[in-house]
Amino acid sequence: MDQIDHVLLAQLQQDATRSYAALGRAVGLSAGAAHERVRKLRERGVIRRTTIEVDPAALGGAVLAYVMVETSVWIGDSAEVFSAIPEILEAHVIAGSASVLLKARTATTERLQDVLRRVYAIDGVSGTQVTVVLETFFERPPTPEATGEA
Repeated sequence: MDQIDHVLLAQLQQDATRSYAALGRAVGLSAGAAHERVRKLRERGVIRRTTIEVDPAALGGAVLAYVMVETSVWIGDSAEVFSAIPEILEAHVIAGSASVLLKARTATTERLQDVLRRVYAIDGVSGTQVTVVLETFFERPPTPEATGEA
């Protein structure tokens, strides 16, 4: 990736609806050349998908929690079990005292408790440690600068 690709990614992360003409102007290329660059970024898997950012609280997801899942057996092949719980937004196999880290959003703490019951029902789960977020200072998407690719 070169500097033009980095700028194109930054522009698309700010507003994925930008036209190829606007993207081209931002990097000094024609609309067609900008389109080709974006197409290649998609083909290489740098751009995985185009989406919108939605306010979770507006959709009833005001409670954000991170859940460390402790297991009695290897559970690293259980992605589909965790993904079947719609309130779980992310699931990561991790090293350390826990085996899996979950990110969950619910409307209330009572709903979070229900999610935890469903997590405990998964074979091999022996415990959880939950951290409820009180306030989010900021969230940002990955950038080349943040990953050391600048």
